[in-house]
Amino acid sequence: MIVARRILPTRVRYELLLQTLVPGTPYDSARVDALLSARGASSRPNGSRMWGLKSGDVELGELRENGQIVATELRVPLSDRTELVRELVEEAAGLAASAEVRLVDPQLGRPLSANDANTVADQFLRTARYAGEMMGLSEAVSASYAPPPEGFPAGAKVIAVIGGLILLYLLANSFLDHLG
Repeated sequence: MIVARRILPTRVRYELLLQTLVPGTPYDSARVDALLSARGASSRPNGSRMWGLKSGDVELGELRENGQIVATELRVPLSDRTELVRELVEEAAGLAASAEVRLVDPQLGRPLSANDANTVADQFLRTARYAGEMMGLSEAVSASYAPPPEGFPAGAKVIAVIGGLILLYLLANSFLDHLG
């Protein structure tokens, strides 16, 4: 499942969530907000909240159900670079432990730890590639042009298979000529 939320007509973000440890229990957003502020999060004049990390800014939001805040959203703009999302996973996992909440990746459908930075980065790139290829989003288009996978190119594999079949035919034909 690929989850990406449209914020503006041309902006799609990859989201992580800070939620309660036990589903159904009240979420202490004030505690999370205080820890985010202590780590450099701030409000912007337009009303948005941002958390400045070394690799870039993370947009903060609130997820509400029935008027109650149930999670804090951590939004990263899609691109072909994974440094910001890797740093976010590591920093947010530490914050989650301090706040006694859990960090969740809805795209992966599971809670995260700081050790999951590579897994999240891989999913982030898959989401960015999809957005670039299928939705034509300019900030994610470069991610859709990833370098080809390592190993033999597909064309070389086809030629090798055809060559192997020809060699097998010649050997079988030669063997049959010696028998007959």
